[in-house]
Amino acid sequence: MLDIGALHRTEYELDADRSESVVIAEAPGRIHYLGEHGEPKAGLYLSSAIDRHMRVAVSLRKDNSLRFYAADLGERKRTTLMNLKYKREDRWANYVKVAVHVFAELGYPVKGLNFTLSGNIPQQVGMASSSAIEVAAAVALRGFFSVNINDKELLNRLVLAKGVFFGKNISAVDYLIALSAKKDHFLVVDEVTREVKRIKSPLAKNKILIMDSRVRMGVEDEIKQRRQDIRKGLDILSQKRHGVSFRDYAAEDLMDSMGDLPEEIRRRCLHIIQELQRVNDAERILKKADFPALTKLIFHSHESLRDLYEVSCPEIDWLVKRAQEIEGVLGSRMTGQGFGGCTYTFLKEEAIAEYQRRLEDYERIFGFHPLLYNVRPAAAARLLPGGGPIHKNPSLDGGTSGRGAS
Repeated sequence: MLDIGALHRTEYELDADRSESVVIAEAPGRIHYLGEHGEPKAGLYLSSAIDRHMRVAVSLRKDNSLRFYAADLGERKRTTLMNLKYKREDRWANYVKVAVHVFAELGYPVKGLNFTLSGNIPQQVGMASSSAIEVAAAVALRGFFSVNINDKELLNRLVLAKGVFFGKNISAVDYLIALSAKKDHFLVVDEVTREVKRIKSPLAKNKILIMDSRVRMGVEDEIKQRRQDIRKGLDILSQKRHGVSFRDYAAEDLMDSMGDLPEEIRRRCLHIIQELQRVNDAERILKKADFPALTKLIFHSHESLRDLYEVSCPEIDWLVKRAQEIEGVLGSRMTGQGFGGCTYTFLKEEAIAEYQRRLEDYERIFGFHPLLYNVRPAAAARLLPGGGPIHKNPSLDGGTSGRGAS
């Protein structure tokens, strides 16, 4: 990755020996291995952070301008606290603004600040690069102002600020992962309780490969329809037996409602119920290092996404099918919103050469080459050393006073 500290000082003409501090933080991207296409606001996920990050550097300005510099793109944006709002043309800078809003609401002296961001999380493939920007900026500002605010409160305030900026309710899951992750651990993330269970990875001697199919389709209408289907299905189920989410039902309940549930809606609901069970099973399987059971679980999950929830596509199915045929592959499945995007594959190192050889057939059949990323479960967001002394404002009482602080 680029030396963001040096880039920041060059961009804003800061001398190394001047008193202005530069505080730098990084936040990881993430993968959902299971559970991504679950019931909105009641999901259960098997996930991990990945060792690809977004980094944000921040320093003080002498004026009241907020400056944003995307080093990887060579792009610059600017605004002021008075005009701090979502602007479509500001694209990536909007995510930094979310974090700025958090600390402005807390009453910290957000007047003039410089920001630089850089990272190596693949874009637009469902690895939470935008959430990583928000978390990295928030952690950097927390360090910059020496704010006495824990990760739980920071997460809550990010969720609220994101809702203000983008005008819709958003999930806390990506923030939870970025703030709770641990190196070489899988995470079971409960969207309802916001609890995270860490499971030591039994795959330390194996590899995780992310394969970007390079297929991109407009998915918003399709995903919206899936969610309407499962809401309708839940309404019908609740008329037969009381329940508030799919966690309250089993596959047998769908059989009992066969006459009331249209077949397409039944399939969608069956995927949700079975996927919840798969996440629960995965926790036990990973703790036991039961690799044959893990393989079966992952492949069954992909089949369910393909046949019941119907969010796969020929290119993704081809990648998963070819992976299944290779000795040494422990599991392969689509990840992301679907209709293209990525697969992940757990495999032994000696299987990598054969896996890569199969990709030559992909290019011959589909006309373009997929992109391959080697990742591993990574640690949570953190401040990075070398930024200089942390800024303190004498008007603040230990970083805890100010509007909205608790």
